[in-house]
Amino acid sequence: MRHVDFSPLYRSTVGFDRLFTMLDSLAQPEQAQTYPPYNIERTGENTYRITMAVAGFDETELSIEAHAHVLSVKGEKNEETAEGGEFLYRGIAKRAFERRFQLADHVEVTAASLKNGLLHIDLLRNIPEAMKPRKIAIAAEPVEAPKAIEAQVVNG
Repeated sequence: MRHVDFSPLYRSTVGFDRLFTMLDSLAQPEQAQTYPPYNIERTGENTYRITMAVAGFDETELSIEAHAHVLSVKGEKNEETAEGGEFLYRGIAKRAFERRFQLADHVEVTAASLKNGLLHIDLLRNIPEAMKPRKIAIAAEPVEAPKAIEAQVVNG
């Protein structure tokens, strides 16, 4: 993919630098990170849910942090030992992970829950009243009668 130079746009726009940075980062080749798998779904007009498969992790081993339009989910497995025996084969991954999601303006995390190995993160797009579209009433002006111009004729 080609790199796009946004510098000409910086000269004529104000406040769009975050958008250009996001577009620039999307153009970069991303490492093939597939763990943990996740879904992003729209659950309502302004609500979303991220569901991550984090089997084997409990609440104390997961951390969720939202900062500056980035949602970070981290998982670090505590070291566990085999009780009363030794492992002959270890096929269950204990790898740590960090997954980042870019959040749009006015999107905030409302809740998170862990059930049956699935981490659910609920998001809400909370648009301020001042930014919501509003209906403007159109007032009809009263129709005035045409004005007549009076002239006085002087005979002289």
